[in-house]
Amino acid sequence: MKKLSYLLASILTLSFTLTGCGSSKEAEGNATSKEPTKLVVSTWGYNEDKLRKNVFEPFEKANNCKIVLEVGNNDERLNKAKSMPGSVDVIYLADSYTVQGIEQGLFEKINKDNIPNIKNIYDVAKSAMGDGYGPAYTINRTGIVYDTKTVTTPITSWSDLWRADLKGKISVAEVNSTAGPALMEVAANKAGVKLSDNVDGAFKEISTLKPNIVKTYSKSSDFVNMFSQGEINVGVAQDFVFAKIKEAVPTAQWAELKEGNYANLNTINVVKGSKNKELAEKFINWCLSEEVQKADALDKVDSPVNVNVTLTAEQAKGLTYGKDVINNLKVIDWKQYNKAKSGIIDKWNAELSK
Repeated sequence: MKKLSYLLASILTLSFTLTGCGSSKEAEGNATSKEPTKLVVSTWGYNEDKLRKNVFEPFEKANNCKIVLEVGNNDERLNKAKSMPGSVDVIYLADSYTVQGIEQGLFEKINKDNIPNIKNIYDVAKSAMGDGYGPAYTINRTGIVYDTKTVTTPITSWSDLWRADLKGKISVAEVNSTAGPALMEVAANKAGVKLSDNVDGAFKEISTLKPNIVKTYSKSSDFVNMFSQGEINVGVAQDFVFAKIKEAVPTAQWAELKEGNYANLNTINVVKGSKNKELAEKFINWCLSEEVQKADALDKVDSPVNVNVTLTAEQAKGLTYGKDVINNLKVIDWKQYNKAKSGIIDKWNAELSK
């Protein structure tokens, strides 16, 4: 009997020991399992479904993180980064706003050792707006789109926007949007003045253009909708919208302008105060990878800056692709433009935002 009692006690002791070991191991597993890191990315929101597929979701899976998007226009998002330090980790911006952010001290300098793919992009994109800051992840063009069915005389020059036959047919971007400043440069050139010296001279040309303008737009999606529905037949826009316009309006054409198109260098920067700087730099590196750059190019989301991305002529349609195309783009002097910016916006609001 004593032997049986001893045996039962031994079995119970062993059972508790094993159970205890199991619980300890499970707790250890829970302790080592890490909650996904939240990475706040500030961007425009255009083509979000494709960016989630090509960029955000693969990065989340590979890095145990959760990307939270903050969307809006350049001005809204830059102001938030300034007024709420540490609320954003990574910010996508157009070139003029990137310069503004650098001047205001809103971005961290990047560690290029954490962004090895930077070696594989065009030189113009490497330190796009300032040495030590984030690169351009895409270069696109601002030019003119028109419907050849309703505009039978080809558009071959920026000055054609002022033609009498285009009365009530045009939409232009709001001046504080990415595509907006190009029109101001065109107006200044038409007036024979420099924007930094003579904003009023440029706006005299804008005033004469007003009868041709149906509406201004601040979101690219609004421009696509207006064009697709026939509300407008001509517009100043960025090239990444052209594929969607062409789907809806097969007779749409990207104008071959004798003066050339204007370059837009969209950048990615780490916002000062980010608690996830290394992860943010890893994200920038991913965005510059050949895999992401090609996927976005094939989906007509962004034009590639990675020199290793190769596209067929068909795949490159509607994109800013290749060294020759990039080298022939007109570049705005953003430091000079930004000096006149407040006066430009005030005048624009008085003339067009009514």
